Amino acid sequence: MTRIHGFELLRQQYIPELETEARFFRHVKTGAELLSLSNRDENKVFGISFRTPVADSTGVAHILEHSVLCGSRKYPVKEPFIELLKGSLQTFLNAFTYPDKTCYPVASQNVQDFYNLIDVYLDAVFYPRLTPFIFQQEGWHYELERTDQPLIYKGVVFNEMKGAYSSPDNLLARYSQASVFPAITYGFDSGGDPREIIRLSFEQFRDFHRRYYHPSNARIYFYGDDDPEKRLQLVDEYLKNFARLELDSHIPLQPSLNQPVHSVHPFTSGGGGDSARTKGMLTVNWLLAETSAVDMNLALHIMEYILLGMPASPLRKALIDSGLGEDIAGVGLESELRQLFFSTGLKGIDVSNAQRIETLILDTLKGLVQSGIDPRTVEAAVNTIEFQLRENNSGHFPRGLLLMLRSLSTWLYGGDPLATIAFEAPLERLKSNLANDKRFFEHIIERALVQNRHRATVILKPDPDLEGQEKALEQKLLDDVRAAMSQEELTAILNNTRELKLLQETPDSPEALATIPLLKLSDIDRHNKRVPLQHFEGQEPGIIYHDLFTNGILYLDLGFNLRVLPQTYLPYVPLFGRALLEMGTETEDFVTLVQRISRSTGGIRTSLFTAAAQDSAEGSTWLFLRGKAMRPQVPELLAILQDVVLTVKLDNRERFRQMVLEEKAQQEQKLVPAGSQVVDLRLRAHFSDADWAEEQMKGVSYLFFLRRLADALDSNWPGVLSTLEEMRQSLVAKNAMIANVTLDEKGWSSSEHSVKAFLDVLPKRTLRHATWSPERLADNEGMTIPARVNYVGKGAQLYHLGYAYHGSINAITHYLRTTWLWERVRVQGGAYGARCAFDRLSGVLTFTSYRDPNLLKTIEVFDQAATFLQTTHISDDELSKSIIGAIAAIDAYLLPDAKGYTSLQRYLIGTTDEIRQRIREELLSTTVDHFKAFAEMLGEVKETGLVKVLGSQQAIEEVAAQRPGWLELVKVL
Repeated sequence: MTRIHGFELLRQQYIPELETEARFFRHVKTGAELLSLSNRDENKVFGISFRTPVADSTGVAHILEHSVLCGSRKYPVKEPFIELLKGSLQTFLNAFTYPDKTCYPVASQNVQDFYNLIDVYLDAVFYPRLTPFIFQQEGWHYELERTDQPLIYKGVVFNEMKGAYSSPDNLLARYSQASVFPAITYGFDSGGDPREIIRLSFEQFRDFHRRYYHPSNARIYFYGDDDPEKRLQLVDEYLKNFARLELDSHIPLQPSLNQPVHSVHPFTSGGGGDSARTKGMLTVNWLLAETSAVDMNLALHIMEYILLGMPASPLRKALIDSGLGEDIAGVGLESELRQLFFSTGLKGIDVSNAQRIETLILDTLKGLVQSGIDPRTVEAAVNTIEFQLRENNSGHFPRGLLLMLRSLSTWLYGGDPLATIAFEAPLERLKSNLANDKRFFEHIIERALVQNRHRATVILKPDPDLEGQEKALEQKLLDDVRAAMSQEELTAILNNTRELKLLQETPDSPEALATIPLLKLSDIDRHNKRVPLQHFEGQEPGIIYHDLFTNGILYLDLGFNLRVLPQTYLPYVPLFGRALLEMGTETEDFVTLVQRISRSTGGIRTSLFTAAAQDSAEGSTWLFLRGKAMRPQVPELLAILQDVVLTVKLDNRERFRQMVLEEKAQQEQKLVPAGSQVVDLRLRAHFSDADWAEEQMKGVSYLFFLRRLADALDSNWPGVLSTLEEMRQSLVAKNAMIANVTLDEKGWSSSEHSVKAFLDVLPKRTLRHATWSPERLADNEGMTIPARVNYVGKGAQLYHLGYAYHGSINAITHYLRTTWLWERVRVQGGAYGARCAFDRLSGVLTFTSYRDPNLLKTIEVFDQAATFLQTTHISDDELSKSIIGAIAAIDAYLLPDAKGYTSLQRYLIGTTDEIRQRIREELLSTTVDHFKAFAEMLGEVKETGLVKVLGSQQAIEEVAAQRPGWLELVKVL
């Protein structure tokens, strides 16, 4: 057996569908397993994962995931993780806690940077500094600043999970999984229940690391174009110091339930109004096969798409058509645990209808088994899943990371790590089975769902008093703890609080910081990477073409210029975009149309793009239909686009009502998980008409519009329909459109005529460029939602304050994020995160925090940023790291479709390659003087900036009482 650097080669396989050579190794001394995937992808990925089953909901695995990145034997700094974020070219740097595993992945296009990241992560997981203070900071602790003050709980994970438990969608997923797995580790919350986190001791936390963070329990992964032998050498340097350990991290199978079960749980709802947060939610959940059953795994993914994946999928359609809820609930098919499970239902329900909804789901499934599935739906599902597998489009994730997680779905449980990566053979077997058995999926549904007694129904019931009850319970626990403490114990808590804060505030020594491996500015390419762009002059719509290798896929973005619309029509735009694809045409109802899209293409979706523009008072505001297809499918993609833009039927009131309610529910449910984005957009809407337009189409204003529209559909449907028709007349005009094509030259030469022929049939109209007069929002707002955390923001328009743009601002904002804000808002403040962002085109700078227990304290931190920049000594190393970290954002790795779309966006806003290069050169020439000068601008932001807060009603009302008239209260939920 071949041995290399302490590893024995167990298996070697070429995977042609991924153009990848796979080698599977075992470390001889420790038993650690290593999967090495070699290919031409320059975005290299490394990951080390440990099986970490939990026996309670104290969040020990999650807290440990945070803590191991807080210093190690070789890198004795407080935050190696953040030091890497400061000055690495990383394209991914994070860690994940799953219900049964903890993963530490990194990625970079620069090989030396890649090796640096690997070394820091390996030292972190095997030799972390697990001190009581790190546990308190990342997990939880009692905090007391004066002995006459009340105790409070503090900790990053504690507050993160408070935020998670404020999200009904998160709770529904949590309870649904627990209902299916009542007897094993999946029944607990590995992230941590805030009520249970405070029961975790430091000793339990430390023992968890000793038990599971050992090479004998490790699965190590590499992907990309780096030296495959060097990979083994790097890892062996760590593993060779350990001996094999017999440990039990086995994940057992869940014993089958003999009868279906039901459970009801409360969630924190708003205090009234017609919103999804004042209504209930329901899922029906089934336990399915083991994930390692690869053929069944693939079949169940296709089954999920058949049932739920399209707006016209039969189970989805039955649920939405019933009118019993506002949007689909449930995770669908969960495929990253040892056993798969399927979860579906409705949100925005009257809880008294729960039995009707459960019966509807079961009867719909039985009906499909008895009457059969439309063959076009099956064809659509198979085509879509196959397209996804072949395209391997991981979006913002590195492709290698997506494959790592896919491999772990079998590898973690002792299965073949390549089973779900090498998809060609299972796909061909499935097609063969389907050819031999036309009722193949009916049989799957019958066995997996209809006849499956391991079924659990979960109901979430809104409780407007729950938030107050939870706060009261937490306060009682703290009061009881304090009452039981002696004066000496209180003094010890006080001293511990001071010592922890002192440690947090004390900077790392230069000697410790010098241990972190750094790139040098000389390692950085002085030139931006360019995306090829060709503009076809004289064509209407204008065509932008990018000659990029796409593996035979044509990406076509068809844009509609929203500047031809009156501003009152802007909130209708997201619904209009959906209507084009989800309401049918003059020759096809929406069911047939949706089937046709999935059968014949790689998909068509809508996207909004809004941004301020170069040297223009008006921004760029567009709606796009983004389609993709293999070259042989291109004629059908174009035919579908022609049908939807020219012959869409907009007069189906009930279908439009369904879309409005779905949009409303989705906007309400995103407020907690995306709260900082909501606040950031609300701030930016004050200063730029493009951002104001985006807020009308995506923000709180859009949510309020949807609520009004839902009420108006019965009283004023003719008016709504007239608006939609007028929008179509204005937008579907070749002189108000643009087409963006991404494809290699050979593919374009065979597709160009078809694309241009399609564009030629579009009508040309006489259009009027609309002038928008953005409506003024209240300057400072406190937007209340039922949540136990806050999202705090402050912002200003710097150009109005006298700032002249310089590329150094990229380094400065990066520095603020990774030093001042990280240390004061996250480490000391206990929030999950904070950021500072500047938009070069609009001139808007915003500070925001995420899942924040504080409000005024965070605003004070934002305001003190000016003093911090003015008085802090910035070393040459810190300066270099800030520049390199900012370059990493500019050089972010993009897949071909994203490259083409990003290049189009730059074209639309007037950002040329010359402008981008000038910014890069200014950034690379940044000096400390630029930081000091920018402090003056931050002083202006302190004095004139606007404040927006989304969060707890109690916290916002307390601030309003302290500072009357400062915040205008806005009840969002």
